[in-house]
Amino acid sequence: MKTIQVVCCIIFLCLACSTVSFAADTIKIGALFSVTGPASFLGAPERNTAQMVVDEINKAGGVKGRKLELIVYDTAGDATKAVQLATRLIKNDKVVAIVGPSTSGESMAVIPVVEKEQIPLISCAASVKITEPVKKWVFKTPQNDALAVAKIYEHLQKTRQTNVALLTVSDGFGASGREQLKALAGKYGIKIVSDDTYGPKDTDMTAQLTKIRGSQAQAVICWGTNPGPAIIAKNVRQLGIKTPLYMSHGVSSKKFIELAGDAAEGLRLPSGRALVADMLPASDPQKKSLLAFLKDYQNHFKAEADTFGGHAWDSIMLIKNAVEKGANSPATIRDQLEKTRHFSGISGVFNYSESDHAGLTKDAFVMIEIKNKDWALLK
Repeated sequence: MKTIQVVCCIIFLCLACSTVSFAADTIKIGALFSVTGPASFLGAPERNTAQMVVDEINKAGGVKGRKLELIVYDTAGDATKAVQLATRLIKNDKVVAIVGPSTSGESMAVIPVVEKEQIPLISCAASVKITEPVKKWVFKTPQNDALAVAKIYEHLQKTRQTNVALLTVSDGFGASGREQLKALAGKYGIKIVSDDTYGPKDTDMTAQLTKIRGSQAQAVICWGTNPGPAIIAKNVRQLGIKTPLYMSHGVSSKKFIELAGDAAEGLRLPSGRALVADMLPASDPQKKSLLAFLKDYQNHFKAEADTFGGHAWDSIMLIKNAVEKGANSPATIRDQLEKTRHFSGISGVFNYSESDHAGLTKDAFVMIEIKNKDWALLK
């Protein structure tokens, strides 16, 4: 009987040691994406890309011999749900870092949680407020909306269009963009002659556009994410407005062209380089990563990759780089992220620092236009 007990104890201890060893060899990364709901055009490609990158890393042997485990939760674009799921990732799943959420509103809601629990967050949303002022545990991969505004205003300067009408969505992304559009106007000699908003669920913006048509606007800037901007593009065409229409980087996916149809033709916007990767010169430091990302996504999902999936690619690869440099805990991952220099990703070339957790300049953007239902570099 004693012999049996001893053998059982040994077996139990071996199994326990094996479990501990497996857990120690696995790096758990949490992810919060809007896979369903109105922001699914952001969250679905982000989820797909994050899983694709993790699978490829593991197939190649992991990071320093350790496998990555991606735990994804669908927030459906709901800020309250995002907070609950972030807490679950930290308390129950014991992740070392979180990627996402997809939207600015969700990201702002989750920030107090990760700051309190001291878990690094790499947001996939654009608002400048996510990282300004700097929060110790919060980073982001999309280009700031302030950088997008600067890129549009530079182009307006070049084409001598100084009178501008704004039409921004009344959510976190739109409010942040509107703030930057107004704050930077004077610096670029831009005069805002009309400033109006629309709701995220609005289905007709002809009232606002009729008002703009009666103004002295030489250009219209629409700031929002699908489907609103596509409706605005159609309304502009229906009203016969010939004033040039600029969009924000929030519509830089083929989904926008599909939704807007013929009304998308000729529209201009700032975008990351992913949409025009094959048009870039060979000397571009991002080109190699961009082409590999686009090819991998096409092979995995039989669909075109977009800028939004690229934000998730950058996030996972930044964590991978941190672990490769010796990080093995939330605190050391955070520290290594802050030391990131000259990382050529999908969204741009990242240089994080103690005073900059966004890490990109306006050079991360190029101006593009829609021609024949496709993207083209704007000269």
